[in-house]
Amino acid sequence: MSFKGFGADALPFFKALGFHQTKEWFDENRATYESQIKAPFGDLIEDLSAAFAKAGVPLKGDRKASLFRLNRDIRFAKDKSPYKTHAGAVLTRGGAKNDKGLFYIHIAPDGCFVAAGFYHPEPDDLARLRRAIARAPKDYEKVMKGLDKAGIGMRDDESLTRLPRGFETVTDPKIAAAVMKKSFIGSKPIAAARLAKPALIDDLVAFGKQALPLLQWGWGAVVDER
Repeated sequence: MSFKGFGADALPFFKALGFHQTKEWFDENRATYESQIKAPFGDLIEDLSAAFAKAGVPLKGDRKASLFRLNRDIRFAKDKSPYKTHAGAVLTRGGAKNDKGLFYIHIAPDGCFVAAGFYHPEPDDLARLRRAIARAPKDYEKVMKGLDKAGIGMRDDESLTRLPRGFETVTDPKIAAAVMKKSFIGSKPIAAARLAKPALIDDLVAFGKQALPLLQWGWGAVVDER
């Protein structure tokens, strides 16, 4: 294994970056970012991909394609801050960022977490996920119960206020609430103390195994229904 943990200055770097949103400050501190965040994150992704393969979890990535850029896209943003104050990376079944279904790792001073599922799927895919729930609600409920037992919380902050067109006949309150979701994402926090430990790999593999039923359910809906 190459991953030895993130550097001790990883989170302090991002906290400082929030106050120093200038290219000059970033260039002066680039070495910290490269050595304590970017390089370890690349090692983490590659070691995690290998660990997933060994565990039979169909997720992969690499140090170049999986990491998100630190620079923000500010072309249409009111906030013109040039840099993100967190690091993120995604693994998928095919290894590309835009593949359907994701495993996401988020490192930030205000909270680190790992997540998996389907985030803001395209309208056609969202409709397929909703149809899968309405068609076989027990299958969906079984997945949700498994996630709850594993301590994986589902994101519930983005939902419609009424049933979408074509689902007006759904009467069960739990199924209706599920159909109104805009994303299907489960997550767990990562303790900051775990960032410096190689055993973070084991934590992430365990989460991947626990979240796999959600991904498999979604893959079946957005791929097999076609």
